[in-house]
Amino acid sequence: MAFQRAPGHQPPQWPRADTNSQQLHLDLTVTDMADAEAQALALGAMPLDLDDDNGRRGFRVYADPAGHPFCLCRA
Repeated sequence: MAFQRAPGHQPPQWPRADTNSQQLHLDLTVTDMADAEAQALALGAMPLDLDDDNGRRGFRVYADPAGHPFCLCRA
């Protein structure tokens, strides 16, 4: 996987599917949701949707520092 800077980049507007919608989405499978969330937040992630229905939904949605959405998914 490779990343590069994009001058003039406009962050996606999650969960919109029209202009400025996401260009990429990662689902990251984790064994410890609390630990993975703490690490993601420490690295600059922003919570977008943390309502995982008391653990029944099995995933939480975040944005990276550039605004790209990703999910932490319970293994």
